[in-house]
Amino acid sequence: MRFDGWIAGVGTGGGTRLVLGHWPRSPFGPVSDVMVERPDGHRVLLAGTADLAAFVAGTYRFDDVQVVPVAVLRVGTTWAADAGPLTLRFTTGGRGWLGTLLRCVPPALARHPRWVAAIDRPARLLQPGVRTHGSAGNDRHEWYGVQDLHRIVAATATWDGADLGPLTAVDPPVRFGFGSTPRTPSLVRVTTTVTTTVGPASLGRSRRGRTS
Repeated sequence: MRFDGWIAGVGTGGGTRLVLGHWPRSPFGPVSDVMVERPDGHRVLLAGTADLAAFVAGTYRFDDVQVVPVAVLRVGTTWAADAGPLTLRFTTGGRGWLGTLLRCVPPALARHPRWVAAIDRPARLLQPGVRTHGSAGNDRHEWYGVQDLHRIVAATATWDGADLGPLTAVDPPVRFGFGSTPRTPSLVRVTTTVTTTVGPASLGRSRRGRTS
């Protein structure tokens, strides 16, 4: 199962960390979701559809799952996301040297599970807490084919109208799955591939774009 789109990770001065997934192309159609970890470690999923919520909650770990309207709008470098009680606005800057390097990799190669596995260790060295692949819930395995990266230079977020505080690093790392987003607030262009088995046969199916 492939999800093609963007992931944004931001921290807030109040200690809440937010991970927005915006997927124009997915097995569930165009969908978006937000993973929220509060200062006390309570993890909340805000998903736009019941099917998406069930799939994501079966892949990651949450203490609370809410199916709410999730609307995402992008105008140039400015993004706006509204998800139930959450309002998030952020602006991206340049891609930097790492984003430029990622852009040099042909998209077909960047998405291939063997390439994703090969760059896992360098990714962990460059971005502590970040993993490009790993085991998820319900015997699933995930592969993050990253193709671009921009820093997030400004952000505001509210929960039920209350300000969550200024933009900060994603620290401590979020604990939804086997890895976190980059510590530096970032927007990542990514193709996420989810398989139900791991091994050469599964990698071959992913390469051909079949659902495992």
